[in-house]
Amino acid sequence: MREEGLEVQVDQIGNVFGLWRGLRECDHCELLMGSHIDTVTNAGTYDGAYGVIAALECVAALRAAGVHPRRTIGVVAFTNEEGVRFAPDMMGSAVHAGALSLEEALASRDASGCTVASALARIGYRGETKIGSVRTSAFLELHIEQGPVLNAAGAGIGVVSGIQGIAWYEVELRGEANHAGTTPMSNRRDALVAAAELVLAVRQLTVGAAAISAATVGSLIVGPGEVNVVPGVVRMSLDLREPRPERFGTIAARVDAAIAAVVRATGVEVTARRTVHLPPIRFDESLTTQVESAAAALGCSTMRLVSGAGHDAGLMAKIVPTAMIFVPSADGLSHCPGEYTPAEQLVDGANVLLRVVWQRIRDG
Repeated sequence: MREEGLEVQVDQIGNVFGLWRGLRECDHCELLMGSHIDTVTNAGTYDGAYGVIAALECVAALRAAGVHPRRTIGVVAFTNEEGVRFAPDMMGSAVHAGALSLEEALASRDASGCTVASALARIGYRGETKIGSVRTSAFLELHIEQGPVLNAAGAGIGVVSGIQGIAWYEVELRGEANHAGTTPMSNRRDALVAAAELVLAVRQLTVGAAAISAATVGSLIVGPGEVNVVPGVVRMSLDLREPRPERFGTIAARVDAAIAAVVRATGVEVTARRTVHLPPIRFDESLTTQVESAAAALGCSTMRLVSGAGHDAGLMAKIVPTAMIFVPSADGLSHCPGEYTPAEQLVDGANVLLRVVWQRIRDG
């Protein structure tokens, strides 16, 4: 950011802003663009980082062309979008948008007990810029699709109309640990058996007339974890996705019903805590149309779609007009080392972003 002549600011939750100051004195950006640079365990290299690098490249291209914006243009790398080490996900953008308090975010702990506050201080990114002081009139995020839809349709650019709703739960099932050889099957309160029943019940949430879009159990921790001991406790995650507001609104009741059925069938105690609740998001139609027009002007084939994954743009959409641009993901792979997008498609996405930025600079 500094190499491109940007004024760098780091806010109190570690969001990194690069501001290309305009010719006019102004207390906010005409446009903020970017994404995140954190990732998941054993991940690929495109998710998030592509959007930050492309935003920087847009600034570099415009500066090289001798452009001087009348109003400030910003690039941002949001903190902890993935939420893998510290919950919740989209942390930096949530704090920036006022959906999560700074105090709650800084107090979040990882598995070792380390807080966000101490982790940021250790790496020198617990900044001093006040939360929300970097304001903008609009936000744009360029991202890989992370799914197979664009590839399957042969479309080069995804024009994202919104983001499906996301609900995360932390679930604990408590039975009774006991000897695997001496405890009759009829006497057991096996927490893992109950967890297996719940996994299947969660899958059933995606079947039928009132089905939600997707349900995933991605983490399962069994205690005490010994070969000859009946499991006494299981901790598991639930990840539920749904783009339709009316069905997203029923998720909590359906999870409660699934848990109640497992309790009745197994006698195991179950507690569930919802850690993420992000209703479906619709992006700004005017800005989304700008993205569509820019892609068409560049000769890129387009497709409108709803994002299956959560993004910082979803939080920004709560406070300013927001849009997203997708490029295809090869074989639909993401959150794994096989994540890949060919260079020419990366360039197409960056050029669409550049055209929208240029139009706003030109017309601003």
